[in-house]
Amino acid sequence: MPPHWSILPLLCMAQLLSPSSALPFEQKGFWDFALDNMDSGGMMAMMRDMEEGSAIDTFTPGPPPYVPICPFGCLCHLRVVQCSDLGLTEVPKDIPPDTKFLDLQNNRITELKENDFKGLSNLYALSVRNNQISKVHPRTFAPLKHMQKLYFSKNQLTSIPKNLPASLVELRIHENLIKKVAAGTFSGLGNMNCIEMGANPIKNSGFEPGAFKGLKLNYLRISEAKLTGVPKDLPESLHELHLDHNEIQALELEDLSRYKNLNRLGLGFNHIRNIEKGSMSYVPMLRELHLDNNRLTRIPQGLPNMKYLQVVYLHSNNISQVSVDDFCPRGFGVKRTFYNGISLFDNPVNYWEVQPATFRCVSDRFAIQFGNYKK
Repeated sequence: MPPHWSILPLLCMAQLLSPSSALPFEQKGFWDFALDNMDSGGMMAMMRDMEEGSAIDTFTPGPPPYVPICPFGCLCHLRVVQCSDLGLTEVPKDIPPDTKFLDLQNNRITELKENDFKGLSNLYALSVRNNQISKVHPRTFAPLKHMQKLYFSKNQLTSIPKNLPASLVELRIHENLIKKVAAGTFSGLGNMNCIEMGANPIKNSGFEPGAFKGLKLNYLRISEAKLTGVPKDLPESLHELHLDHNEIQALELEDLSRYKNLNRLGLGFNHIRNIEKGSMSYVPMLRELHLDNNRLTRIPQGLPNMKYLQVVYLHSNNISQVSVDDFCPRGFGVKRTFYNGISLFDNPVNYWEVQPATFRCVSDRFAIQFGNYKK
């Protein structure tokens, strides 16, 4: 196997990640697909079996095995069909029917037709990333009864394709031209766990009521869009919500009232000046809060009452004062976990004026980042 085909597992982030800021998914190569739960043995097992059975001294003559036809210019190996970077203008023919992974990224495909994936009922993952696709036939995905991962980023879609497979678990459709998500768009997709749809020019008004109805998402990212507030009626099952790099002005009282299971909230790089008192009480399970690169002038109220909060990013704001009770509760036993990361650098606060007791519920002094402020 060529050395550049490394297997890098890609899992949709169902648990809290490290304190670093989460970045949008960026597929570098086809092997970035998560090769989990594949035929119980997995891709690694198949590759190991192939290597162990390739010794010349154990070769036994017999009838030649059936070798499926591979599309011209593509590489077909272990039910992986790689047709990337070939300048293709349409989906190739003669794709082996037992294909599990189909890589069509970095081509010039403009349309997905009705029969492009006919007979590929075993397909697990499809990448059409970085093409020029603006049109998808309503029945394009009908044959793909078992597909779980669809990578559709960097195309020219103006809406989310219709009739996505009910088996779909992960959809990456960022960096398109989507301005509207109609009601019922995700109808019948009860298995969907992760949607990445950042870098689309969508506004709050672009989400129709009921747009996310029926979804039980764990992870949703709508970053780098045109949002001026937290969208309404997102799935209440969310554990991670990323709305960074938007134009959100404020966090109002009931903006987060639906998301009691939220563990991680990303609101960095917005224009937030005010967080209404009581807003944070709706997310009692929150562990990580990103409010960096906004226009806050004070520490958000309610942080001491958040029992599980561990990481708070507040750097690059306009905070000029930090009070002794801004982060930690007064009583013992209220907070279940200590902070392991508080960033306050690049704020006009005199760190030597902050009382040491302010950080009495921080696990380590190195977890506090003040730094210098430059006007």
